[in-house]
Amino acid sequence: MNIGVFAQKLSSVDRKWARSFIGFLKDNGYGVSLHKELYDSFQTAKLPNDLPFFTEIDNEDTHSMDYLISLGGDGTMLRAVNLTYKTEIPVLGINLGRLGFLASVDKKNARIAIDRIKKGEYDIQKRTLLELGGKHKLFFPDPVALNDFTVFKRDTSSMIGVHTYINGEFFNTYWSDGLIISTPTGSTGYSLSCGGPIVFPSSGNLVITPIAPHNLNVRPIVISDDSEISIRLEGRTDSFLCSLDSRFESINKKHQLLVRKSRYHGQVMLMRDYSYTDALREKLTWGFDKRSSTI
Repeated sequence: MNIGVFAQKLSSVDRKWARSFIGFLKDNGYGVSLHKELYDSFQTAKLPNDLPFFTEIDNEDTHSMDYLISLGGDGTMLRAVNLTYKTEIPVLGINLGRLGFLASVDKKNARIAIDRIKKGEYDIQKRTLLELGGKHKLFFPDPVALNDFTVFKRDTSSMIGVHTYINGEFFNTYWSDGLIISTPTGSTGYSLSCGGPIVFPSSGNLVITPIAPHNLNVRPIVISDDSEISIRLEGRTDSFLCSLDSRFESINKKHQLLVRKSRYHGQVMLMRDYSYTDALREKLTWGFDKRSSTI
């Protein structure tokens, strides 16, 4: 079995753990390749057997990869899915961060998870991806997001107008600091912090959430993921920001943006006993009674 390993910036403690984990994979007979960014971070460290590295996952060499391991938090997981979505290679998230909705395996259980995968004790969930279209090519060649698309105001304290159309029909002008369009996966991210609802991953919906809206009766709304959302911006300046997950680009009033569900999916590998409801309770501390805790 061939495994790719991806990470971004690791602390010295996590880098030491990652080196030991990679050694465990090699010792157990797995073919291992490292993303170039991770490979370079180990330049001064001794790697087992001069491991190969990769930069993209779009050629015959990396197509032989059975799955990709993401070492880090949810942000690293988003980058990993962006690498693999065209090839449908599943991603296993090992959580070295804090919250870990997507990176669902704690690092203390990482070796157990690998053994369980070998035994077939896992599931692969197809997660909705957003695709950004329009006349201007933004985020080329990968204009997709697992979590959300967002437009923001920039360089001014003044609010902006986000003229929004659903399937070509005018829906609303959001006078606000910006607008978030999120997938079910992204509903526990930025959208949630702005008052958006939590949506289960397989629900087949998208969420439109305004950021600090001027009109207090404007609320987040849930729509079918078959919808196409068109956006035109208005403001006192001609400079705005838009994002796909953690990537940003500058735009102006001439940009007409189209957001829709991608024909691709993010492939997320989960242990068979993983429960989304358990994850919500744990990560959001639902049902936790502070009165019964000790100080």
